[in-house]
Amino acid sequence: MSDLAWALVAPLNIFLFLVVPIWLVLHYRSKRRLDEGLDEHARTRLEQALQQSEQLAERVETLERLLDQEVPEWRQR
Repeated sequence: MSDLAWALVAPLNIFLFLVVPIWLVLHYRSKRRLDEGLDEHARTRLEQALQQSEQLAERVETLERLLDQEVPEWRQR
């Protein structure tokens, strides 16, 4: 084989036998995790975040109600 052929064969072999298998393993591992959905810890954190957002929404509504009573024109400012 010529020098040019060896120059192409070596990087190609490294790519095929080292990079491609690692790439495939990582790809399918991440795909499997996406298909599994949320684990218990993530689900618990999500439920806590939803509960906090509901509490914050209630607080904002209360503050808006109070501002409407105390300063009726506050929304136009």
